[in-house]
Amino acid sequence: MAEKKYVYSFGAGKSEGDGSMKELLGGKGANLAEMASLGLPVPPGFTITTECCVDYFRNGSELPSGVEKQVKNALAKVEKAMGMKFGDAKNPLLVSCRSGARSSMPGMMETVLNVGLSTKTIPGLIAKTGNERFVYDAYRRLIMMYSDVVMEKAEGIEPAEGKAIRRQLDGMMEELKEKRGYASDTDLTVDDLKLLCDQFKIQIRKTLKKEFPDDAMAQLWGGVGAVLKSWNGKKAVSYRRIEGIPDEWGTAVNVQSMVFGNMGDTSATGVAFTRDPATGDNKFYGEWLVNAQGEDVVAGTRTPNPLNNDTRNEQNKALKSMEELYPELYKQLFDIRCKLEAHYHDMLDIEFTIQEGKLFMLQCRVGKRTGTAALNMAMDMLGEKMIDEKTAVMRVSPAQLDELLHPILDPKAEKKFEVIAKGLPAGPGGAVGRIVFNSEEAVAAAKKGESVIMVREETNPEDVEGMRAATGILTARGGMTSHAALVCRGWGKCCIVGAGALEISEAAHTMKVGGKVYKAGDVISINGTRGYVYAGAVAMMDSSENPKLQHFMKLADKFRKLGVRANADNPADAETARRFGAEGIGLFRTEHMFYGKNSEKPLFALRKMILSTTVEERVKAVKELFTFVKKDIKNTLTAMKGLPVTFRLLDPPLHEFVPSAKEARQELARALGIRLADIAKRAEGLHETNPMMGHRGVRLGITYPEVSEMQMRAILEAAAELERDGVKCKPEIMIPVTCDVAEIKFQKGLLAKVAAEVAKKFKLEKLDYLVGTMIEIPRAALLADEMAAEADFFSFGTNDLTQMTFGFSRDDIGGFLGDYLDKKLLAADPFQTIDQKGVGKLIDIAVKGGRSVKPKLKIGICGEQGGEAKSVEFCHREGLNYVSCSPFRVPIARLAAAQAAIANEK
Repeated sequence: MAEKKYVYSFGAGKSEGDGSMKELLGGKGANLAEMASLGLPVPPGFTITTECCVDYFRNGSELPSGVEKQVKNALAKVEKAMGMKFGDAKNPLLVSCRSGARSSMPGMMETVLNVGLSTKTIPGLIAKTGNERFVYDAYRRLIMMYSDVVMEKAEGIEPAEGKAIRRQLDGMMEELKEKRGYASDTDLTVDDLKLLCDQFKIQIRKTLKKEFPDDAMAQLWGGVGAVLKSWNGKKAVSYRRIEGIPDEWGTAVNVQSMVFGNMGDTSATGVAFTRDPATGDNKFYGEWLVNAQGEDVVAGTRTPNPLNNDTRNEQNKALKSMEELYPELYKQLFDIRCKLEAHYHDMLDIEFTIQEGKLFMLQCRVGKRTGTAALNMAMDMLGEKMIDEKTAVMRVSPAQLDELLHPILDPKAEKKFEVIAKGLPAGPGGAVGRIVFNSEEAVAAAKKGESVIMVREETNPEDVEGMRAATGILTARGGMTSHAALVCRGWGKCCIVGAGALEISEAAHTMKVGGKVYKAGDVISINGTRGYVYAGAVAMMDSSENPKLQHFMKLADKFRKLGVRANADNPADAETARRFGAEGIGLFRTEHMFYGKNSEKPLFALRKMILSTTVEERVKAVKELFTFVKKDIKNTLTAMKGLPVTFRLLDPPLHEFVPSAKEARQELARALGIRLADIAKRAEGLHETNPMMGHRGVRLGITYPEVSEMQMRAILEAAAELERDGVKCKPEIMIPVTCDVAEIKFQKGLLAKVAAEVAKKFKLEKLDYLVGTMIEIPRAALLADEMAAEADFFSFGTNDLTQMTFGFSRDDIGGFLGDYLDKKLLAADPFQTIDQKGVGKLIDIAVKGGRSVKPKLKIGICGEQGGEAKSVEFCHREGLNYVSCSPFRVPIARLAAAQAAIANEK
């Protein structure tokens, strides 16, 4: 049996892999291979596959057989291409070890640079470069990164707050700089760097109880192992859960020959985007630093220079651009930008290094972008004929579309507030909230439902949970390619970075700006689109749809096969649903007219009906209630202008509507002409041990047929009146919580009687309506062929179907769901996304069963999963006719349905 191939080489104009191999080589490895094949200046290296990572963890964190041999062979190819030898005393090759999953996870996994520097190789590198300061600067960086990544994090060591080895070493360097009066790391002399390297090693031995490795191969295997282990690091796991990235994917490891941006004033390093990742403008956007390595650009410790004169900002406007300082190198980089965009047909995030005047490409990947940028780029590239319509539709994710619909600071209100600080607009929209200074506080506040702005000197990957929990992010340091900017841009979260006027003390929990001190708990507002910070709460407003978005949505609808309806319970919601493109109402919950605005009178009538003990009492109360129900139904049908409306008959357990307040009970007693004690007794009689599986849904209509008849009459009379007045309408009556076809037959008998009476009253030959059932009990799904014989349509109530299938109470799942997700017992919250394995199997059985009896049976879904992208794709594959979701999620469902149709084209 042939040995499994775990290692793929690239460089010197050829590659063993290519850009299509992201699943095996990860995004970084696949694109390095592609760039090398394109003839771009890529330092040679090799990629250890994602399969190796998966097998590594299966083997109990041991490298699989054959990897060591393949790595040594690949390393020999790199040595030959570079004319250098790894670990050699005279002509040493240095390498980097970097992660690279198939989906970008910026900053969530580990990197080690300058691997191979040791007491043996240092003299040879000094002799070769003639630059002793550069060599010792590279060595102190290796010591700092390696001790942090390999010796501490990869070993699972969790130090006390402020005691992490990297924090200690950074503190020692800052102390020396302060002692010497230096402003920057670049001011450190050779002797300073030598002293720091010696002191670092002593501190590492003292803290970690291990020696820093002085052997090149030991460093390499340590770096490879640390990158593999970082796949299961806390921050990576948290990010994957947020982004929905499967744990089983694994990361690749990219080992690449080092090129150095820290060899003096003719060397530099930078990060760039082929278009502006915040706005989508077709401008080459980026940042770079002279005499630096990649970590310096994203760390925020030095202010990066602008790439060109077109993309200067407040923070770097006084600094020289690369276009000014190195025009020939800038032109070479700009030409590469154009070549890459033409090749990939997308906006790319690229990393580059200039070593003594020579340009090298270290990475390219599809760039993270805001929702605004995604929309603008998709439509611009379509206009430029770079991509076709289907590709344009696939370029904006449902999450990015959701971001475009998010609120912003009200411009009128904003004018009344004074800007207290300015920074770089890294994440769009607006945010208002209390200040918190660390991740833990942000997570705790989010659990209480509070809006907070996380304020930091700069963020790091350990902050990922807090960043997700916070409404917005504000940092004093960092540029548009800093950690905070990259992560927030990917999430569409409001973010401002590099607000240099802020003086932040995370220890004291204070933020000082303009002579004023702001403490934890103070409210601030941020405009992530402009980079402005305000004290106090600025009013928010919905972001208005722009013509480009409307054009995009029409484009999406062109490819969509799945209908999209809304769950709406009143005329206002119906209007909103139509404005967002809903093609009908898939769920009108009749009980919702008893909640909220103007509900006092209908709720009082309902309570009288519920607490009636005789048929006479109940009929009287039902007649009073009829007027209110009919009015709401008629107004909603009018608002939908001929589009179908599915009315679900009363579903909740009746005890939910019984008042507990003494005053409300006294009023009811007076209205019913009974004593207060009788009200309490009747209320007690409605009590159920397990109400969600008790007297609700169709069971109410069987016990109290007059209640079902009232609702049916209200629906049909409202429709008849509108038809008489020339207003088209399509009412659909849906029976909830059925488990047997006999229940449907019983309700249809009532409906036929009512329909005949209404037709006679309005002198109509017949009434146009449909009658169907919700499939929300597993038994109903299993007996769907029988149910279909009596139903015009099915609608899956996935909230209850999930509850019944799992045996999880959706109201109490919060007590244990977190543990299930943390311990990987569940991949996702089944109430957020359809459990395709279990609940999905029931849906599949029901669809096939129903259509075996009625091939054209209309089938939809009306649980909240109807607005979730993966669930929408599942519904498309199952051949459903429509999904229904809350009005504000309608555009997201429309896009998800279009993308599902394109992705599943045969």
